[in-house]
Amino acid sequence: MNNLKNLRGTVDLFPDQLIKWQNVEKILLEQLSRASIKEIRTPILEMTELFIRGIGEGTDVVSKEMYTFLDRGERSCTLRPEGTASVARALIQNGISSNPLQKLWYMGPMFRYERPQAGRQRQFHQLGVEFIGYESVRSDVEIIALAWDILKKLGIKELNLEINTLGDLSDRLNFQKHFLKWLKINKNALDLDSQNRIDKNPLRIFDSKNIQTKKILENAPRLVDFLSEKSRKRYSDLKKQLEILKIPYLENFNLVRGLDYYTHTAFEITSGALGSQATVCGGGRYDDLIKQMGGPNTPAIGFAIGLERLILLAGKELEIPRNTDIYIINQGLIAESLAMDLSRKLRNYDLLVELDLSGASFSKQFKKANKLKSKSIIVIGDDEAANKEFIIRLFDKASNENKELAISFEDDITLEKWLSNNLLLK
Repeated sequence: MNNLKNLRGTVDLFPDQLIKWQNVEKILLEQLSRASIKEIRTPILEMTELFIRGIGEGTDVVSKEMYTFLDRGERSCTLRPEGTASVARALIQNGISSNPLQKLWYMGPMFRYERPQAGRQRQFHQLGVEFIGYESVRSDVEIIALAWDILKKLGIKELNLEINTLGDLSDRLNFQKHFLKWLKINKNALDLDSQNRIDKNPLRIFDSKNIQTKKILENAPRLVDFLSEKSRKRYSDLKKQLEILKIPYLENFNLVRGLDYYTHTAFEITSGALGSQATVCGGGRYDDLIKQMGGPNTPAIGFAIGLERLILLAGKELEIPRNTDIYIINQGLIAESLAMDLSRKLRNYDLLVELDLSGASFSKQFKKANKLKSKSIIVIGDDEAANKEFIIRLFDKASNENKELAISFEDDITLEKWLSNNLLLK
């Protein structure tokens, strides 16, 4: 049993690594809160049927990548590979009609059985944002702008926005007739996976990573050429509004995303700093999904950001931990009890307080405080305990400006004054 280890595609994150995660998550939550977007939490484990119906049986996610198993009740269960279908299910189940307009976010682990790579594991984490019930192109623009601004706020470099339109169902059916004719003529030139998709889900062929297939697709019909006037105008309005907001974009007519539920706007934000696996954020409109899953006709648009890739790209400054405000050095039975009580009081001031529990010598405790770059120290020994007081000072060399101050454990006024002058306002 000595060789137990984590599964391939999963990672352990230790405190020093999590500093950056926590700082990134803090910025994300601040940005979402400012945009008046509310949190929703759904189960990690769902019925498999949800993803078959929601994502599409012909997608790679459903056919190749899901973690699916039978539970003890012989029900087919799946660890969620993405979050949108779960949100849609939750809204339908709990009566979406009572609150048809919602802006929601979720964050947590997802699971896909795919090849691990930099910034992507089999257990990975996503931030997802969903605008439910919003139909106008303004909501498309707002959600793209939100994703763009979040990535900018995190200091992500070399950002590129790619957009496309998938039209509505009628547009896609019209396009698909012509595309299928072209595919039958060029079938033998496509890779095997793409050939298998012709009858199941031909639009997914545009997702192919095969170099030969991608080259062949350059001469394929384009969905954009089969748009209705209404869909064409919507796409034109999208581009105009992005230009007004000075958000640069590139059109990618092969961008269809990997899931079946998308309609009209599809987009990806990439970073050149990631190399070939450049996608940081992806999303689009899915007006048919909720109805398809048994709910009312409800337009919606959303995006997801992969946190692992975000962590790789976020600025180095987010790796810096917050310095300890106060390090409490203590030794002796009575002193230890007094130190424990004082640490609880100090944390109520929103200070980062480290209470030494080692029982080591004063000199070793001083070294630990120095290593943590503590802003100040408190010393409580037998003498201080006997006098019912503690010694406090800023943690640097003693000087006329940095004198030690003895404060009674009962003297909250003097303590608050010292904290205000030295820590709380800095």
